[in-house]
Amino acid sequence: MLHKENEYTEYKRELTDGLKKEVLAFVNAHGGSIYIGVDNDGTVVGVQDIDQTMLHIASMLRDSIHPDVMMFVAIRSEEIEGKDIIHLYISAGSNKPYYLIKNGLKPSGVYVRQGSASVQASAEQIRQMIKYADGDVFEDSLSLDQNLTFQKTASVFQNKGMKFQEAQFISLGLTNRDGLFTNLGLLLSDQYPFSIKAAVFQGNDQSQFKDRREFTGPLLSQLEDCYAYMQLNNQTSAEFHGLYRQDSKSYPEEALREALLNSLVHRDYSFSASNIVGIYSDRMEFTSIGGLLPGIHKDDIMLGISVCRNPKLANIFYRLELIEAYGTGLLKIQSAYKSSFSQPEFITSTNAFKVILPHLDQQPFLLKDPPDQSSESRLLEFVQKKKSISRQEAEDFLEVSLSTATRTLHALIEQGKIQRTGRGKNTKYQFSGPQH
Repeated sequence: MLHKENEYTEYKRELTDGLKKEVLAFVNAHGGSIYIGVDNDGTVVGVQDIDQTMLHIASMLRDSIHPDVMMFVAIRSEEIEGKDIIHLYISAGSNKPYYLIKNGLKPSGVYVRQGSASVQASAEQIRQMIKYADGDVFEDSLSLDQNLTFQKTASVFQNKGMKFQEAQFISLGLTNRDGLFTNLGLLLSDQYPFSIKAAVFQGNDQSQFKDRREFTGPLLSQLEDCYAYMQLNNQTSAEFHGLYRQDSKSYPEEALREALLNSLVHRDYSFSASNIVGIYSDRMEFTSIGGLLPGIHKDDIMLGISVCRNPKLANIFYRLELIEAYGTGLLKIQSAYKSSFSQPEFITSTNAFKVILPHLDQQPFLLKDPPDQSSESRLLEFVQKKKSISRQEAEDFLEVSLSTATRTLHALIEQGKIQRTGRGKNTKYQFSGPQH
């Protein structure tokens, strides 16, 4: 009689289909031994046709478990107490989790060792095994959901005149070489599990809601739907210059587009939180989970340095012409506000990133350091001479920073000596004081 079963030892009186889950439990854990021809209490009963049984075991394991487990299983015949038994010596696998092909990569298909029993793995255990085997790159890790469809993504690719078939899945990163879907596949699938939550508030705080929406479904559908919703809240106003009408938006469309794309491409998808869009009377905010990557600082990204958390997702967005180049999104947002008093804000924390776009009609400005009177006089003469200037021209003329030029222009507006016309890139500053 052998010792009792334990964490590393399993006995089976005869070969049954249950052998597969026992092998899985050991290869997904720390390895162990399975003895066939031994009763549960350790009594040796033997195996009759040992050679045929060993062949059957090898065929069974090879055909029913994925990835291939046979390199970690040694099948030997041994003699104990004068009887032939089969000893399966199983090493810990290097490509966990191993699972039953018919059940797939889910708890009913993955087993682990728990004491002397082989039990179904939890979703969290499966996730940890994937993370350990594949590293900490979310895109490349295996998706826990392997029943994925791609109707929306295929439609967008088709509209762009590009192929989106299984032959492209490996090169795009949607599947690995074993044909299993990665988390990138999950992000592009119709089963995309995350959402965008948007809310419109009455004033400049969250005390009163006007409307709220949650966008679900495929990622590309959420992108389209949320952008359309933002545009509904991006009001158009008009100014007349003589006979001609000039329309302008509350927010630069390019800034809205880039802020939304940035929040989706760079977010940390290992967290289940939703992307948040907050629309206030004076600003629009985009908040995504996941701070800056280690070693990257806010000053770096403002210079256009980009270390993308999801490079394969970004590459697909690039192919679809949603983004032009890595690291240019925040620079485009700044450029869209180049002629505006109020500037976009970029706020980072350990686990979040926020972009704040000011309303072009709301120009809160604090004169913490009043501009020099001589600078005001010089600039006023310059405006009177030129009749109309841009903020960049003011900055170049005074040879000062953007903030100083902006303060000087604002002081002249407050004194009623100049006036601002137009919006965004078309903003101009015109002389309005008495003529000399």
